Amino acid sequence: DEMKNYLRVDYVEDDTLIESLISSSEQLCMDVARITDKETFESKENAKIAVMYAVAYQYEHREDADHHQLLLTLRALLFGIREGEFF
Repeated sequence: DEMKNYLRVDYVEDDTLIESLISSSEQLCMDVARITDKETFESKENAKIAVMYAVAYQYEHREDADHHQLLLTLRALLFGIREGEFF
C-alpha cells in the first residue's frame, strides 16, 4: 500500500507487477550496498528510499529503462551504507 501510494496507483491491476518490482529492487539495492542480510539492509539509512526509487523508476520506465543510470543513482543513494566488500 505504501509503494502504491508513492507511485500514485489506486487500482489493483498492477499489484503483482509492483510486488515483483519491490522484490527485485530490494535485491538490487542490497547488491549495490553489498549487504546480504535483509534485516541489516532495512535498518540502514536511505535503504527504504533507494528501494522505493528503484521500484518507481522501473515502474514508470517499463519500456525504456536505462539500467546503467539507475545503478549510478542507487550507488549515489547508498554510498554511505555501502560495505567495502561482500561478507
